[in-house]
Amino acid sequence: MTGSGQTTSAQAAKAAPTRRARDHRVDALRGIALLMMFVDHMPQDLLNRLTIRNLGFADAAEIFVLLAGYASWLAYGRGFSKYGTGETLRRIAARCGKLYVAQTLMLISSVVIIRTWRNFTPVPVDFLEPELAHGLENFWRVFLLDALPSNLNILPLYMVLLGVFPLMYVLIRVNRFVALGLSAALWLLINLDPTVNFPNWLDPDGWYFDPLAWQFLFMLGACGAIEAEKRGGNLPSFPWLKIGCCCYLFFSLFEAFPWGQWGLPAFRPFDLTSPSKSTLAPLRLLDVLSIFYLVQSSTLARTFSETRFGQALALCGRHSLEVFTVGTVLDLIGRLIFTTFGEGWFLQAIINLAGLWILYRVTVVYERKRNLARSPKAAPDKTAQGAAS
Repeated sequence: MTGSGQTTSAQAAKAAPTRRARDHRVDALRGIALLMMFVDHMPQDLLNRLTIRNLGFADAAEIFVLLAGYASWLAYGRGFSKYGTGETLRRIAARCGKLYVAQTLMLISSVVIIRTWRNFTPVPVDFLEPELAHGLENFWRVFLLDALPSNLNILPLYMVLLGVFPLMYVLIRVNRFVALGLSAALWLLINLDPTVNFPNWLDPDGWYFDPLAWQFLFMLGACGAIEAEKRGGNLPSFPWLKIGCCCYLFFSLFEAFPWGQWGLPAFRPFDLTSPSKSTLAPLRLLDVLSIFYLVQSSTLARTFSETRFGQALALCGRHSLEVFTVGTVLDLIGRLIFTTFGEGWFLQAIINLAGLWILYRVTVVYERKRNLARSPKAAPDKTAQGAAS
């Protein structure tokens, strides 16, 4: 009987599908983007000279939106067949609700911090335009997304893109290339006529991140997830394409690098004007797509994401909403400190080290919370397995 049982167990183990190891590259890349956002949103922070916005045409926002599309397909695109239409739509609505709550918390925190701070020292008006320039009587516009202050404008974009994801899903299911073509055509239209945009009470030009243009990057992320899913998370590896991406990124580096800030002569080949971020100009789009392709087609990037440092970055990426929300509030505090007390090296070190440490601790807390939420579900399964054996 013992031999027979062992044989049956061995056969069952052989028949069971092998669980694919998690690919941490997307989470790690998103974590890098979030930490760069934290640094970039403090103009006085010297660290932002080393973030990708000064090393190429694109910046962390493009990476964030591309990976949001990628993650949305994994979370919701597969959900329509796995959980059904009703449940998946409910989950999308719940996620949009969480995004709105996070946006509201950032707004309220910003107002409280600014009003408290200016009791002791003047605060520049551009720190939160509606509250300081127009008063609280117009603040309702911010809650209705009719007015988007700077540094608080990317989550509304994410809400819009996630809200239209079911339509994107339908188009992709009908024909992925037709969906990409329609999305690209809309993006091209906005680049030809940038006046087509959502209204923004604070800016006559509309939303800083025009959703009608940025939807193309979100769509590309979703389609990238479909392609990578066929190969265990890898995009197809073409040496000629990798060489082309590297060449383009070197060109982008030389064009966008702030030579003057480093006291160096400009080595720009063409001295191009900065491509529009609002409309996701082609140069910016090619930049972020090159970065993403090189990461998702690289075994070296996968190996890095599995190191201790890579796992710390991936942890930030897995809790992106919490990291972004807390990071935005810390950005405001950092800007106020720099503006009030100066931008010396001591404050640079304190603000950056403290901020990055707080963000990492936030991820640790939420990871523990997630694990605790999962453990009661896992326990009955193990008990049932034990009883069956």
